[in-house]
Amino acid sequence: MAWDATVVHTCAASYSSQTAISAGSAAEQAAVRKSEKYALLPATHLFVPIAFETLGPVNAEGAQFLSELGRRIPSDSGDQRETNFLLQRLSI
Repeated sequence: MAWDATVVHTCAASYSSQTAISAGSAAEQAAVRKSEKYALLPATHLFVPIAFETLGPVNAEGAQFLSELGRRIPSDSGDQRETNFLLQRLSI
């Protein structure tokens, strides 16, 4: 698996018209660009784009991946708070 995280500024002029209409649209647009960038990865790789906006939203595919990752971590550590810890670390 390969994943690439990026952060876009929610209030940047290039995103402001979209983010005013739909929260998370800048993150979705950034995720599409990342997917296009890595489109030629070998079929042996699973690529997940993770795009955060400075004001909070995460692209849908990235949020789903982080949720699944957070769900699986406690099975190794035994601490049910691991998902919260993961999300807290990412929000910094």
